[in-house]
Amino acid sequence: MAKRYFYFPAVLFLVLTSLFGGMGFAQNLNATDLSQIRVEDLSDDQIRSYMRQAEASGLSEAEMERLALERGMPPAEIDKLRERVERLGGGTTSLNKPGLSGRNTERQFLDSSHAAVEENTPRLDTVNEAEKSFNELRLRIYGASLFQGVTPVFEPSLQIATPRNYVIGPGDQLLIDIYGRSEENHSLMVTPDGTINIPYVGVLAVAGMTIEQATERIRSQMATVYSAIRTGATKINVALGNIRSIKVTVTGEVVKPGTYTLPSVANAFNALYHSGGPSVNGSFRNISVIRDGKVIAYLDIYDVLVNGAFTNNVRLEDQDILMVPPYESRIEFNGRVKRPAIFELKEGETFEDLLRYAGGFTEDAYKARVKVVRYTDKERRIEDVLQSQFGHYLPQTGDKYMAERVLDRFENRVAIEGAVFRPGEYELSPGLTLSMLIKKAEGLKEDAFLNRGYIVRLKDDMQTEQLAFNVAGVIAGTVPDIELKREDVVAISSIFDLREEYTVAIDGEIRSPGQFIYAEGMTLQDLIMQAGGFRESATGTRIEVSRRVKNADALSQSAQIAEVFQVDAHRGLTKTERDFVLMPFDKVVVRTATGYETQKTVRIEGEVLYPGIYTITRKDERISDLVKRAGGFTPFAYVAGASLKRGLAVDTTKTAETTAEMAEKELRLQEEQSRMLALKQLQSDANIVGDMNINKSINNGFVGINLERIIKRPGQQGDLILEDGDIIRVPKELQTVKISGEVLAPSTAVYSPSKGFKQYISQAGGFSARALRKSSYVLYANGSVKSTNRFLFFNNYPPIKPGAEIFVPQKEVRPPMSPQQWLGLGTGIASLAAIILTMIR
Repeated sequence: MAKRYFYFPAVLFLVLTSLFGGMGFAQNLNATDLSQIRVEDLSDDQIRSYMRQAEASGLSEAEMERLALERGMPPAEIDKLRERVERLGGGTTSLNKPGLSGRNTERQFLDSSHAAVEENTPRLDTVNEAEKSFNELRLRIYGASLFQGVTPVFEPSLQIATPRNYVIGPGDQLLIDIYGRSEENHSLMVTPDGTINIPYVGVLAVAGMTIEQATERIRSQMATVYSAIRTGATKINVALGNIRSIKVTVTGEVVKPGTYTLPSVANAFNALYHSGGPSVNGSFRNISVIRDGKVIAYLDIYDVLVNGAFTNNVRLEDQDILMVPPYESRIEFNGRVKRPAIFELKEGETFEDLLRYAGGFTEDAYKARVKVVRYTDKERRIEDVLQSQFGHYLPQTGDKYMAERVLDRFENRVAIEGAVFRPGEYELSPGLTLSMLIKKAEGLKEDAFLNRGYIVRLKDDMQTEQLAFNVAGVIAGTVPDIELKREDVVAISSIFDLREEYTVAIDGEIRSPGQFIYAEGMTLQDLIMQAGGFRESATGTRIEVSRRVKNADALSQSAQIAEVFQVDAHRGLTKTERDFVLMPFDKVVVRTATGYETQKTVRIEGEVLYPGIYTITRKDERISDLVKRAGGFTPFAYVAGASLKRGLAVDTTKTAETTAEMAEKELRLQEEQSRMLALKQLQSDANIVGDMNINKSINNGFVGINLERIIKRPGQQGDLILEDGDIIRVPKELQTVKISGEVLAPSTAVYSPSKGFKQYISQAGGFSARALRKSSYVLYANGSVKSTNRFLFFNNYPPIKPGAEIFVPQKEVRPPMSPQQWLGLGTGIASLAAIILTMIR
């Protein structure tokens, strides 16, 4: 009983919202004239639909009615709406007039029944899932997409041309245009009696006439007033203006059943479209149009879907009924068809009709047979529908058809690959032989290997076998030809596929050394040209060509394993008869010309008169010669601290392009990196003992020199011959000593001739607990290194000079013995003691 009572203001709200479409309701009330609303135009089904949605709206009756009255809705129409709601079981007697207190009583009743309503309401997520599945099923039905998204709306006009057989009725508007000798326009409404009143002519009955008939009657009556009409000097045109509305009921299995107000020119499909189309269970093939209790036409939507035209799309009249019955036969068709969907078939239609509705097979469909799964009285069964049965096989409701894809294989294919002009796949025509296939492939290439080819063939059990043949014999006809079978693959190799790729190599004083493809008849000068020609330093004489030996004596210890040729080549690469012919895999080496030397440079910097880069002019040029060329020392030079850096080549081009300061910074960075590397290596070496030259074990780039002795005795021992990239640095007078490593406070101290190694260590806080004193060493300004000597239990520390760096390395950290190690040591001692006791006894 709780669901029979509905809140009237909510019903009023829903009615007004439906009448004025998808805009917000408050916006509609402020912008819409409600004076033309007629409640009698609403069907009972529409009122019931609004009532079903009104229960939970909670709107104020007084506010709703006040807004409706302000916008011109007649009070009589509001009363009519209230009466309709009460008559349909949705109102209470307390709601006879606007503003009465019955609303509170009804609200209490609704509150008390809220729990009961909530109990009978399904869960929202369950409803949504069911609705989703329902919509998906409907979309799979062929034709349902035609009505997808349709919302019933009330249209004032279809905006289409009036048919000439349109029957005029009360409410239609006729537009009469008189033109020619006389000109007038009349807009006349057909009265409920079916007449129009033409000025100067009088009342004329037109109801029940078609437009053509009414036009003739109006013309004949007006000719009595306008005589020029008979002569044709004056003409008359009659057309429809506003047309009347009709009420049509759409019922049965449709999405939105109910009574719809439509223009009088609407047809059956228009009404069906407004109702949202057939539902999931509705028929698309057998929709009946009922007039005065008789079926006047049957509508088949497949006519427009398949053929593009309706055969029975009749024009509707007032009070017509569209009846959509449940479907009778529905079949599902999937797979390789153009329109896979669920189709509805009429009685007597065959599988051929079903295939036509599905758009036919796709190009890759297997058309010889179609599988069908159908229901029996007890279970399901599967059948094959052969192509010969398509025209008379009758589908049954519930059938599911599947069109499969053709096999991914060929019934008449052979292939040829390799040394033919057109390799690829070919048709296996009846009697095709191997020689015929080679001709189809435009014949053999010149590099084809004629001694042997092979055919890969599939056996009956799908295993492969290989058949060899003589290519030259098959082409010449001297050996039996081979008839080919389906999926045979013929392979004819190239001679280049059966041998190692021939190459030659060239290296030495050539612009682009490397490996090159060998060509028969290639000469040495051809190879030199391919390699870009000689370098400036190359010589054309005594070019060495080494060649493989193929028949060396494997048992001989002195067997020759390569053959070497000394060849001369003209530097201008002029073609001569003596040009050396190369063989595959030859290796060529081009030597440097005798006496050819590139410029070698050294650098002197620091306290000399002309520091910079100098080119070595003689092979025996020494350090003393370079000092002389640099103008000697400045007064601030500390000659004893001069150093020689060897192993860093000087890029004279780059130095010339940049400033002297940038070149100096780059060289300083390189030397500092090399110095740090040497210090780290010395720090990790905890076993250095005795007086030794560290430069022998560490390649730090510095060579310890005594420049004072070299200047005093030039050309003697210690005056080294210069090499490319040497850097000689003569520093200013150095006044500090750096102390680093395992001391308490690493620092830099002022040099004093009276201080020794220990005094400088004390000045840095003394040795740390981890210091390895016996391995301390001194790195002097000239790059030489002195380490600590040990005599008996005494350390003999090296002397200190200006600019020196004292470094104390760290003791090796030994982890404490683990319990397992102690246990092993104890076990070993016990074993040793047992052995000794045994020997004594």
